[in-house]
Amino acid sequence: MHIGLDDTDSTRKGCTTYVAALLVEKLQGLKAEFIDYPNLIRLNPNVPWKTRGNGALCIRILYDENLEERIKEVVISAVEEHSDLEFRGTDPGVVFFREAKISKEVKIFAENAITGIVGLKEALKLLKKFGAEAVGFKKCRGIIGGLAAVGETLQGDHTYEILAYRVPENYGLKRRVDEDSIFEMDRATAPYTFNNVDLEKGRVIITPRGPDPILFGIRGERPEIVKKAFELVKPLEPVERWVIFRTNQGTDAHLKRVEKLGQIKPCHPVIARGTVSTAPKIIPLRHIIFAIKDENEQVDCAAYEPTGALRNSARKLVVGDYLEVYGGVRKPSENNPLTINLEKIRLLRLAPKIVYHNPFCQKCGKRLKSMGKDKGFRCERCGSRYVNLEKVEVKVKREIRKGLYITSTRSQRHLTKPFRRYGMEKQHAKVEGLIENWHFP
Repeated sequence: MHIGLDDTDSTRKGCTTYVAALLVEKLQGLKAEFIDYPNLIRLNPNVPWKTRGNGALCIRILYDENLEERIKEVVISAVEEHSDLEFRGTDPGVVFFREAKISKEVKIFAENAITGIVGLKEALKLLKKFGAEAVGFKKCRGIIGGLAAVGETLQGDHTYEILAYRVPENYGLKRRVDEDSIFEMDRATAPYTFNNVDLEKGRVIITPRGPDPILFGIRGERPEIVKKAFELVKPLEPVERWVIFRTNQGTDAHLKRVEKLGQIKPCHPVIARGTVSTAPKIIPLRHIIFAIKDENEQVDCAAYEPTGALRNSARKLVVGDYLEVYGGVRKPSENNPLTINLEKIRLLRLAPKIVYHNPFCQKCGKRLKSMGKDKGFRCERCGSRYVNLEKVEVKVKREIRKGLYITSTRSQRHLTKPFRRYGMEKQHAKVEGLIENWHFP
């Protein structure tokens, strides 16, 4: 049985991964045999109704058929008990999918939920077709994520995350973890863990800031690696439990390539190519905005101040640069056009950067001063005047090179593939072989 669940949390409390962690223990008590690590599937991060990371969960088990109804009761009871049902916008859902093999249609549904937007009607239609069951609360939106988590079987690139949970009496309090141990862990496990610290700011980023039950989470290439990393971190408060999840985090699974800018849709994460058509400009709060165009369309791109290194790179673009942009499409409003909120830029071709200088005096060699538009130039040193001279075109060395630029670690989304993961996508077996001889201090 594949058990999918989603949308139990709110901005004020709860976490669907914690519900899954509790269910792991409860299902063990019912003699269930786990056929995979619990799956943590991050869905489209651009949907307007998401809470935090937009993660859905799937637990895949073999079980005694005589205990099927008891298993369902335990799962539904846990979701009901630990969901913030009083919060507007929390609409939990649970899916029980008994097919041993996940069909192509359900896999496509999952892909669409990660890269775009799917509806409840479509989910219910698939559930009916394959004889699956679902339980929903309130608006039942969690059924969508539950089915998507069932359908994403992580056959391609994937990572792992170990999550440590707090004891309930510490919820809402400042998290207490030895920060030096986290930096040491990052150095010891590199490059096989990622997004542990923000080296630009010298800041720890494995500890969330909200009121949820998570104390910290470590992401990496293999379960053995994240478990070793977990052992190197020194918590300064009790850990209630920990669980390792298999996940699509850090894989860029949400990004879908479009061939033309006219195919871009609001709230969809995209990869698109175009030529810079308006020079980057700084808007209030130090955000950078520029536009790209293709043969028929033009779209704005935004690198917000928190993106750090990406913003600084975007500032150095010039009109004529040809690039590939990665990011989520912001829904347009009356005052704001369709905009790609940038996660990455791949600069494919540099345009020449031209500046224009006043010419030099032909008598004394000093740079001339303009006398006004179309009025020529004069020399402040010798007094010479030149009516027919024009500004001199000078090609300036660019401050940026061709290549990939990614938002700073602190502002990367759960699904964004960081620099450290490039080249790791097909090396899981190789990494696994290295672990046996890996040295951890």
